[in-house]
Amino acid sequence: MTASSPPPSSQRSRSSQPSAAPRPRAWARPGAAARTALTAVPAPGLVLLGIVSVQVGAGLAKQLFAQFTPSAVVFLRIATGALILAVLARPRLRGLSRRDLGVVLTFGVTLGLMNLTFYEALARLPIGIAVTVEFLGPLGVAVATSRRRLDLLWVTLAGAGIALLAPWSGGSVDLLGLLFAALAGVCWAGYIILSATAGSRIPGTGGLTAAMLVATVVIAPFGVASGAEGLLSPHVLLIGVGVGLLSSVIPYTLELEALRRMPKRVFGILMSLEPAAAALVGLIVLHEFLTVWQWSAIACVVVASVGATRTQDPPPQDVVRPDGT
Repeated sequence: MTASSPPPSSQRSRSSQPSAAPRPRAWARPGAAARTALTAVPAPGLVLLGIVSVQVGAGLAKQLFAQFTPSAVVFLRIATGALILAVLARPRLRGLSRRDLGVVLTFGVTLGLMNLTFYEALARLPIGIAVTVEFLGPLGVAVATSRRRLDLLWVTLAGAGIALLAPWSGGSVDLLGLLFAALAGVCWAGYIILSATAGSRIPGTGGLTAAMLVATVVIAPFGVASGAEGLLSPHVLLIGVGVGLLSSVIPYTLELEALRRMPKRVFGILMSLEPAAAALVGLIVLHEFLTVWQWSAIACVVVASVGATRTQDPPPQDVVRPDGT
């Protein structure tokens, strides 16, 4: 959940104009130093770094399942991510209409359910399989917004990939885990639509930050009840901060910068590599070994996603997509 979001570029605030005064030292301006470092990395590199960050964050979170329930880990991840974003972004939400608030509330509930169902899937499935099934959500959105007959090929290919994960393919896959991953995919599809709506109505990252705060409130009863005082352990809080940074703050920042410099179709193609990246992180970090059938399923979904994104008709201004997860 991966987990990923940036609003349209038209809503992002412009950088301030350089002044005539001497520039402060780099250590006195960490924000400027960070922007300089980001601009030095090619846009595709930023996307790939964001993908790896999300999956490593998920892998780090999965290691907490031995101590806590998925709902407790989700609460820890969303709460720390929301707090960090609120401090960094300082969203201005005054003056929002009732409709804007309704969008934020719906966005937040969807975000919370997406993370909860994905982590429930992650507790039962290898991370590569969980992300592959979840990725059907954005793939479905891409196909639904197109009217090309060729998209039927990509749907068929993705369906073949999911069929390879079924029990009759010779592997042992938890059916409840697959169901949770599919529900996470449905929520991801809704997240994409709501992210675009919130980004067009609320400046900057205000909509996303507010949605994460709403998601924290939605998940809190489940997470706090199951995690109890164990969530206040310094060791656990430190991991929670790491998960929040890796799964939310870092990838959102990298994707936002990448979307400023590349067409949305190229961005979508690179994001299609996420299931494969998840499987590799699962192999390296969590020592999750997949069967040939499972790797074949991941390949089918990746190719289907790349194909669906690559063959879409470019819009009049192919600059930035409304969502990047």
